[in-house]
Amino acid sequence: MKKLVLVLLAAAGVVIAKKKIDEGRSEQALWAEATDNVERG
Repeated sequence: MKKLVLVLLAAAGVVIAKKKIDEGRSEQALWAEATDNVERG
């Protein structure tokens, strides 16, 4: 029973970590889009 709980906690940790990484990547892409390719006139 303890092993099952540990496996479930580990899986939940992986899912949460993946969501955080994906959020970071999307925010980084947004900042890159906002700040890159600035045309100066």
